[in-house]
Amino acid sequence: MKLRPVVLVLLILAGFYYVSTRFLPSGALAGLVHRGDPAGATTATSTGPLGNFSLTEASAAPAFDAEEQQNIAVYKKALPSVVNITSTAMAYDFFYRPVPQQGQGSGFILDKEGHILTNNHVIDNAQLVEVTLADKKKYKATVVGVDRNHDLALLQIKDAANLTPAVLAESTNLVVGQRVYAIGNPFGFSGTMTRGIISAIRSVAMPSGNKIEDAIQTDASVNPGNSGGPLLNSRGEVIGITTLIASNPNGGADQSAGIGFAIPIETAKAVIADFQKYGRARRPSLDIVTLPIGPDIAEQIGLPADYGILIERVLPGGAAERAGLRGGTQQAYMGNTPVMLGGDLIVAADGQEITTPQDLSNAMNSHHAGDTIVLMVFRGRQRMTVKVTLSDAKQVIGGQA
Repeated sequence: MKLRPVVLVLLILAGFYYVSTRFLPSGALAGLVHRGDPAGATTATSTGPLGNFSLTEASAAPAFDAEEQQNIAVYKKALPSVVNITSTAMAYDFFYRPVPQQGQGSGFILDKEGHILTNNHVIDNAQLVEVTLADKKKYKATVVGVDRNHDLALLQIKDAANLTPAVLAESTNLVVGQRVYAIGNPFGFSGTMTRGIISAIRSVAMPSGNKIEDAIQTDASVNPGNSGGPLLNSRGEVIGITTLIASNPNGGADQSAGIGFAIPIETAKAVIADFQKYGRARRPSLDIVTLPIGPDIAEQIGLPADYGILIERVLPGGAAERAGLRGGTQQAYMGNTPVMLGGDLIVAADGQEITTPQDLSNAMNSHHAGDTIVLMVFRGRQRMTVKVTLSDAKQVIGGQA
């Protein structure tokens, strides 16, 4: 009686093996039970000194799926617009002899006249700047203008035929989770594309101390050499300029840690417009040091609104001081950070509510130096309107990123 269950199991297994090998050689179980060649593949056997070798080879390349087709389309569209930039600066050795040092970065073509956008730190202090196009032709470049505050530089090459300008999109309505692509020259490997998503939109401090407002954070792999290259949307249009990476502290050298940042293209468009109109960057400035306000801080210090930008300090002789705006007079601490309280609270600009530094940055980007902006502020409990004539943002020396 004890043998019956064993016999029953053996009969079931034998029946399953018979059915699957006889009737399902190419079905869902074929990969498990069929020992022949995979569908669409051939096996070639050869004999040599080490014995017999059997290699299974695909008979034809598979068709690209939809995602692969999109990746390829983005690359083909954007690559002709992307350039490699080599900058040569003079350093001095121990014996004070001049020694040329080269740096590499990326950029992209703006128009048929050979204007190219890149990061300022890619060409900063360079005596010679050369641009290599996607077709490997090399040209000497002239630095047309720089904006150190935003780490941007405009170059131009001459007598280059058949240039392909990049298509510039908008960066005002980007969404976290949106797919993005970076093309550039990481570690000197030209024409490299990586893919990721927008991880966040945030304000980021550069090594120089300047801030990138509305910086595009991405997990697309970027490394030294990507600086100045385009960050693209899924249509191959430029939404940002790759500029900064968060280095891996355990990597030994600057390398991708899965966090990169790009300057939004709207900022670049405003800078380019200044170059076109004035021949130099004239970014507007209120000449203030500010502190973002949220409900918790507003309640703690007794502000009349639970949002806005608190003016900690107005720069002497700047736009805010000339308009009569006031900075803080009372020192306090937020954690270990000293702040100045008691200054004017900006809650709106040109009729648009200001709740974050990004809101104020967006309002400023719609103006030029010399324009007038109308601010709504609280001074104590008094609500008031102040007209401010914007000044030029001070040009400070940028640092490597």
